[in-house]
Amino acid sequence: MTLPRTLPAFWQRLDVTVRDLPLGLLLAVMSYLPGLQHRGTELGGLPGRSFDALTALAVALQCLPLAVRRRLPAVCLALVTLGFAVDQLRGYHLIAGIALPVALLSAGSHLERHRRTTVLVFTTAYAALAVALSAAGPGETPVGYAGFLSALALAWGAGTWLRHTRALEAEHRRRVAEDTLLSERTRIARELHDIVTHHVTAMVVQAEAARYLTAAPDRLDRTLETVGDTGRRAIADLRQLLDLLSPGEGGGPRTPAVGRIRTLVERTRDSGQPVEFTEEGTPAAATGSAELVAYRVVQEALTNALKYAHGSRTSVRVRHTGSEITVEVGTDGSGTRAPVAGGSGRGLAGLRERVGVLGGDFAAAPSGDGGFLVTARIPAGSTS
Repeated sequence: MTLPRTLPAFWQRLDVTVRDLPLGLLLAVMSYLPGLQHRGTELGGLPGRSFDALTALAVALQCLPLAVRRRLPAVCLALVTLGFAVDQLRGYHLIAGIALPVALLSAGSHLERHRRTTVLVFTTAYAALAVALSAAGPGETPVGYAGFLSALALAWGAGTWLRHTRALEAEHRRRVAEDTLLSERTRIARELHDIVTHHVTAMVVQAEAARYLTAAPDRLDRTLETVGDTGRRAIADLRQLLDLLSPGEGGGPRTPAVGRIRTLVERTRDSGQPVEFTEEGTPAAATGSAELVAYRVVQEALTNALKYAHGSRTSVRVRHTGSEITVEVGTDGSGTRAPVAGGSGRGLAGLRERVGVLGGDFAAAPSGDGGFLVTARIPAGSTS
């Protein structure tokens, strides 16, 4: 059972010259088989000649260069063309003549430089061979020479088509790799935004509040302790993200579950934001990525509430059904904006993209009472 899978892998690991050599050896052996002698290409109408010392040279020139047909295609074509000329002028008519279209196919496919020069030189050499054959014997009709040249041009054209196809495939792979890299960078940036922005915003709000608690040491200590806890949670979440990027080192990623939203709400309350939390229904047995997306929606919405509506009454409502998770986070606009640097809008845009990938709906807009409302419907079960 292992052998059929092992041999192809072993063959592919061999040098390309070693893999190309067997075809040349096969043609060389076939040229000497009694039943195949004088069965090759007959160009020019010269009578067949018995094999002699030059036969081995003609066979070697046509067959052995095939070993370098991909590594040195121009050299291969030149040697094979020379061997073919010897073959035809001596009247051997070897099966090894099959090597000429093979060499042309390989040159058309793998030659990178001086392609036009190669075509011009080969055509000139072919014309010279036609003149020499016509002078040595009855010759070939112009139609015959043109027909054989057309067949050789077809081999070159097939190689050129293969080269073009290979280039298109390489370009496609390059674009896929670039798109994948861009997607990974975007995903990492989005995760960093979700983690860093939320925790740093909470720490800034808490630190600003601590400035006004110097007369109340107990409350100041609790606030500073909360700042420290928030920083440690930020470090823990960043480590978790590193585990996600390097699963082989950290034992695999851990996904925030919807059940952790309650903890997220409590942390936001510790930062001075009044939050009302309501959870309805029972989570589905298999929610896929919906749990993480729901967590990120609540996290981003609460972060924005801290930044832009600090102290405003905020409500978080999570509703589970058998097929989806619905999230609503709203503020009433009664608070004040915290002294935190303005956002870039990347967070909401990233949430819209996350929810959209799972086939859900996302909306974020001002509400009628001067506040802000974020809603998301997230289908459960997708593993995107």
